[in-house]
Amino acid sequence: MTRNTSLTGREVYFNDDDIIVSKTDLKGRLTYCNDVFLSIAGYTEEECLGQQHSMIRHPDMPRCIFKLLWDTIQNGTEIFAYVINRCKNGDHYWVYAHVTPSFDTTGKIIGFHSNRRIPNKQVLKDTIIPLYEKLKSEEDRAGNRKEGLLRSSQMIESMLEEQGMEYDEWILTLGKNSTRLAA
Repeated sequence: MTRNTSLTGREVYFNDDDIIVSKTDLKGRLTYCNDVFLSIAGYTEEECLGQQHSMIRHPDMPRCIFKLLWDTIQNGTEIFAYVINRCKNGDHYWVYAHVTPSFDTTGKIIGFHSNRRIPNKQVLKDTIIPLYEKLKSEEDRAGNRKEGLLRSSQMIESMLEEQGMEYDEWILTLGKNSTRLAA
């Protein structure tokens, strides 16, 4: 649907007290989108439900971050991440996402739930955007998508190892102190 939409380069924003909410099944197909999601992304509920959540994926978003996200939630653990998304019209918006697995009464994962808030703009500017540009560049330099994903994943793993932190620990430190991974 939006894969052929040209990017406008225009960033759109949502309000401080707004929360973007979506839910997916185990395969990443949207099962719920709140009004804030629909408004900022520019879609109707009918256009979203049953579609892959990746319909809002921005091409500048490093694949290794999504791999890390999916690996984490499929293992039953929550994750926080900064994400750039694409609107239906080609605009974009940044979010600070909290993604969690949803469980049935027996403890089996039955889907995923994501709340997104306004990200810390200083963290984006100083840390996330430079890091994502490096990761995406590494992915694009590779001969193929699989190799690119491997190389960018190794890159972020090495950076985290140098910091002595796991990804979720590092993300939660951003904005609280001067620890910067992308520097």
